[in-house]
Order: sequence, then structure tokens, then C-alpha cells
Amino acid sequence: MIGVIPYPEFDPFAIHIGAFGIRWYALAYIVGLLVGWRYCLFLAKRAPALVKTTDVDDFLTWATLGVVLGGRTGYVLFYQFDLYRTDPLEIIRLWHGGMSFHGGAAGVTVALVLFCRNRKIPLFAFGDIITCAVPIGLFFGRIANFVNGELWGRPTDVPWAMVFPNGGPEPRHPSQLYEAGLEGIGLFLLAFVLDRVFKARLRPGVITGAFLIGYAIARSVSELFREPDRQLGFLIFGTTMGQLLSIPLLIAGVWLILRAKPVAAEMAA
Repeated sequence: MIGVIPYPEFDPFAIHIGAFGIRWYALAYIVGLLVGWRYCLFLAKRAPALVKTTDVDDFLTWATLGVVLGGRTGYVLFYQFDLYRTDPLEIIRLWHGGMSFHGGAAGVTVALVLFCRNRKIPLFAFGDIITCAVPIGLFFGRIANFVNGELWGRPTDVPWAMVFPNGGPEPRHPSQLYEAGLEGIGLFLLAFVLDRVFKARLRPGVITGAFLIGYAIARSVSELFREPDRQLGFLIFGTTMGQLLSIPLLIAGVWLILRAKPVAAEMAA
């Protein structure tokens, strides 16, 4: 236990309102969506002018529904299916926790396709702008995981190990912070550089494809330090559910980059 960093004692509620309150996890979703929305507006105003700011405004509600419904559905199907099969009402008890990024990504993708089809917006151009903001939500979400003392890492003897309240007596990797760095900061910088330096939005689909590949790699690496979900454990060939679910993202990312075509010159101005 020598050299172990004490885990900070956090109040599970970020804001208290009488007998009620807003939990850190809920606040992370709210802040992530709002900051992401403002960043998307900023990008939409910059060349290439492929998307209207009014479309970004209107998509916020669609994105919120996609994240919540998709994230919850994905968690139910991939991580706790037996629990929700025996107690279906648990599905609507969101305050008990349980969201899946891969499910949320699927939910937002469905919302994106339907929204763009309804508005007759170029799908991949709009998707690239939305994708640039996704790491913001990932960052706040992983920080909330750390604050909640959940999704901790595997036992370790590194100097920055922590003993989590519900993780047993062993010092563990603060894997939530690893994920915040890789999935949040790292992927935000990747999308930022592709947009600003390489002008990747001139080839719609490249930023989204690069993000999917980057997320698949970042998640697979972080899963090497993260404790597998207790109800699932290790799966085929010693992999985790997070790693297996990242394989389709990797394939989709490669496909998007390979099919990307330059926008017309008059639209690039």
C-alpha cells in the first residue's frame, strides 16, 4: 500500500436541490452535449460551408435522444441482458447507471441518418462536424466515471494506483483517467488536426472514419488496464466486451476513409 494515491471522496451529487439533486454522471452528459453543440456551431460557420448552423441547433434534441436511448439499449443488450430480462422495469431506472458508448454511437448514427434524410443534408459532411464534438462528451463521461468510483482498473503496483471504495483492497489502475485522456483529449486533438491542418472536411467521411478507427484502438488499449465487467469477465481469446464491440467500428472507419471523395470546388469556398 506504500505509494498508493488515496482516492478522493466525492459527493455523488454535483448539485443539491432540496431532497433531490443532479448526479455527476447526469451533469457530464448535459455539459458534454452543450459544449459539443457550441463547438459544432463554431465548425459549421467555418469553410467548407456544407452545413447550416440552424441544422446543428435542431440536431441537438435528436443527438440527446440518440445518446440516451442508444446508450441504454446497448448496455441492456451487451452487458446486463439477463438482469433486464428478469426485471424489465430496471431499463427505465436510469439513475441506477448503465450506459454503453457503442450503443450510444449506434443511437446517434440512426438519429443522424434520419435527420439528414429528412433535411436533405449531406450525411457525411454533417457527420464529420458532429464527430468532432464526440470526444468532448467522452472526456466528461470518463471523468464522471472516476468521480463515481466505477469502471475502475485492474490491480497494479504502479505509483499512481488507487484503492477504489467498491473495488476491493487492491490498488488499481485509475483506468477512467486513461480513457479520458485517450478517448477524450487524444481523439479531440486527432479530429482537430485533421480539420485544421489537413482540411479533412473537404473529403466528407474522413474525420468520422479516423475517429472510429482511433476510438477502436484507444478503447482496446484502455481495456488492457480496465477491470472487465464483473458479470461478463473475459470473453473469447481473453478479450473484453469493449474490445469485441470496437471491431465493427474499426471496419466501418476504414470503409468511410476509403470511400471518401472530395467536395465540389464551389462548396469548398
